Amino acid sequence: MKKIVFAFCCLLSFGSFAQTLQLQNLRCENRPNPLGVQTNSPLLSWQIKTSQRNVIQSAYQILVSDKQGILEKNQGNIWNSGRISSETSIQVSYSGKPLLAGKTYYWKVKVWDHHGNSSGWSKPVFWQMGLFSKTDWKGADWIAYQKLHDTLVNSHPSDGRKDKFTGNDILPIFRKSFQVQKTVKKASMFIAGLGHFEMSINGKKAGDHFLDAGWTKYDKQVQYVTFDLTSLIQKGENVIGVMLGNGFYFIPPVKERYRKMNVIFGYPKMICRLVLEYTDGSSSNIVSDGSWKTSAGPVTFSSIYGGENYNANLEQKGWDSPAFDDKSWKPAMPVNGAAELTSQMQEPLKVFENFPVKSKQKLAADDWVYDLGQNASGILQLKVKGKKGDTLRIIPAELLNVDGSANQKASGSPYYFEYILKGAEAETWQPRFSYYGFRYLQIKGAVPQGENNPANRPQILGLKGLHTRNAAEKNGNFHSSNDLFNKTNELIDWAIKSNMASVFTDCPHREKLGWLEELHLMGSSVRYNYNIQNLLKKAIQDMKNSQTPDGLIPAIAPEYVKFEGGDNMFRDTPEWGSSSIIVPWYLYQWYGEKRELAESYPMMQRYILYLGKKAKNHILSQGLGDWYDLGPKPPGVSQLTPMGVTGTAIYYYDLTIISRIASLLGKSEDVLEYNQLAEEVKKAFNSTFFNKETKQFASGSQTANAMAIYMNLVEPEYHEAVVENLVKEIKSRNNSLTAGDIGYRYVLRALEEEGRSDVIFDMNNRDDVPGYGYQLAKGATALTESWQALADVSNNHFMLGHLMEWFYSGLLGIQQSDNTQAFKEIIINPQLVGDIHFAKGAYESSYGTIRSEWKKCDASFELKVSIPANTSATVYLPSTTSSTITEGGHSLTVQKIERLDLKNGKTILKIGSGNYHFIVKY
Repeated sequence: MKKIVFAFCCLLSFGSFAQTLQLQNLRCENRPNPLGVQTNSPLLSWQIKTSQRNVIQSAYQILVSDKQGILEKNQGNIWNSGRISSETSIQVSYSGKPLLAGKTYYWKVKVWDHHGNSSGWSKPVFWQMGLFSKTDWKGADWIAYQKLHDTLVNSHPSDGRKDKFTGNDILPIFRKSFQVQKTVKKASMFIAGLGHFEMSINGKKAGDHFLDAGWTKYDKQVQYVTFDLTSLIQKGENVIGVMLGNGFYFIPPVKERYRKMNVIFGYPKMICRLVLEYTDGSSSNIVSDGSWKTSAGPVTFSSIYGGENYNANLEQKGWDSPAFDDKSWKPAMPVNGAAELTSQMQEPLKVFENFPVKSKQKLAADDWVYDLGQNASGILQLKVKGKKGDTLRIIPAELLNVDGSANQKASGSPYYFEYILKGAEAETWQPRFSYYGFRYLQIKGAVPQGENNPANRPQILGLKGLHTRNAAEKNGNFHSSNDLFNKTNELIDWAIKSNMASVFTDCPHREKLGWLEELHLMGSSVRYNYNIQNLLKKAIQDMKNSQTPDGLIPAIAPEYVKFEGGDNMFRDTPEWGSSSIIVPWYLYQWYGEKRELAESYPMMQRYILYLGKKAKNHILSQGLGDWYDLGPKPPGVSQLTPMGVTGTAIYYYDLTIISRIASLLGKSEDVLEYNQLAEEVKKAFNSTFFNKETKQFASGSQTANAMAIYMNLVEPEYHEAVVENLVKEIKSRNNSLTAGDIGYRYVLRALEEEGRSDVIFDMNNRDDVPGYGYQLAKGATALTESWQALADVSNNHFMLGHLMEWFYSGLLGIQQSDNTQAFKEIIINPQLVGDIHFAKGAYESSYGTIRSEWKKCDASFELKVSIPANTSATVYLPSTTSSTITEGGHSLTVQKIERLDLKNGKTILKIGSGNYHFIVKY
């Protein structure tokens, strides 16, 4: 691999900053101006922006009003907090008058800093409440086109269970006409559609969401979505139009299409309430009931696993617009209600990047294959011209067979999109209710425009891929002088984006299931790049809904299918279920979400009790172990690390975490109980797995030693020796990795924390052995399921993407103190390894942007950092006793920057908020 060498340094620059104390990024429940807030005590936050250094908030005042005009007069008729002496600027709990369902509230804040400055009032923002109870739905009914008999419902099947029936369902459309004679001040829609819905008002789609609402454990919880429809309502006749798709709610048991499982909760149905608030102060409601009309729609097949069929000849022009004649439609059927309705507070799915065709190739069977250049989750957009009744079939795929055709062997087959033309001049279509992971599109029954077409087949006028993902905000960036690491970062990022839906999926095609180990193992990598606070809270709720009566947290959540084969190893595996304890803790550490700790504590306690009952002499040996490690056999269940090592290590880690949570919640008796049990587990772990002669755990695998180090299972007197043995094992393999899904994150964490990022660099700065560079060399454009980029497994998985965390915490050095949350106390400790001579990037924390940018030269080191207001940082600069250190061209003494220590070749400084430019001259 070629190495790029620079022999010069260049100046670093930052953008200009405002000169006054300002407030920005005001949020309620971690969303700007959220709709559908479903808590009586919403959490509020803000960021402070200033050009001054060392700014710490000393006090704040919040005003909340139910009318914007009152707030403009600096009055809070719902809540006036008064001046509160506090540094807290995130997770501030609303403490005003009781909040009303569906009501909109306006708020603003001002702050004071410890220099005596005031921000003045922020710009006003708002939140709108959701619906809390059945009565808040004002008599709305669940309505459907048809009802599935209760005896055919199969909502929680075991794997391998036979179908109760076979066949397709009818995908309905609904319409409701209503009159508006007054001037509308605000129109708010609360709507749920199972499995997914798309809504229009007067022929225009409402919003830009895809696959609303988020999929859940439908027998326990259903999400609804809130829309502001004010701009779409007109005087006179208005029409609400709703289309429904199946999603995970109903997986059609059609034999000729792929399906992972035979889950059936029922036929599609919907419920909604539209609230019209008028300028004269009155209001009215339009609710779903038997007065709505319904008909079969043009989507004739919808499966989250099998694809989607659309017959354009079944379109009814103007069906969702005024003046349409719906006399031939039948009345909607009121049906039984679903489980608890809760607001969709995680970000919705949306369409992001568009992929134009990079190249196309004709196959021997007269099919055409299009290459979009990027493997990603998504759908297609088709523009075609042909005769009425002509049929196209589009087969998406990650890989190609030897003959150039679409290869779905490892991604779920057969999956396809089918479109029947209506014979218009040009027809444009894209699927609404299914998606897949693909790079290639094989077209059957059509010819690209301009190509030879003796059979007069339809002409493809345009084709592109549309990447769909959860709309979590991007909040991180990384770049370095190492091109392989930059490409690795992109490789992992595409796998993350492709698997961020309303759950974190394992893959965007054959399963789309929420395998839980990824939440805690890949969580830090994802959090450095995306704000997933709300998505993690949704994942925690999925775990609560999926927990069994005996306390088990199954390996997937929502649990749509019970994987009971193979001695239950795919259902009961501690490294997966432990997300129920680890994820709420990480949520607290990264975002300050203490409320979720209290709400999740009962779930954690039940799972700890379950693990205790399953353990034999405190050792947990069930499950999958270090899944997909690199051993002599094809990847799967742990090969190099004996069963019991990873499960028991995680069990001990769980106990240390729940003890800390119990302490935070003031549960002193629980603290004692969990600490005692943790010591017993630690003793059993060392007694069972540690060899005092060799100073190795179990087989001495990378995973076994690394997890013991990271979880603090190693007795202090052996710590250094075990670390050295971990390094020796890696070097004995010519710096190649062997750890799998569970172990590799802990290999990286242990090495970084022990100051051995040089070993991490050597392991990953290569493409000649299985790993990230190897996958790139084989042409992967998203992280693959196996280190070897095998063609017979998924080529879009994010479970092995742990190196991304090191790019931020190691190379950029952006970390936080163990004693604080949400990066209130920041650490900037960049690791200078290999031939990397510069790295730059940023992470958008709850308090603001943390930036780290450095360059290494022969005789100097240059670092620029940004530390958000209301935080502080400890900075580590590579130096010696003879080094000269300046900041902004002046000595540290002049700049009043505190030196803490010189340790392990680094000068340690303490700084406040602001922008800094350090230069170390050797």
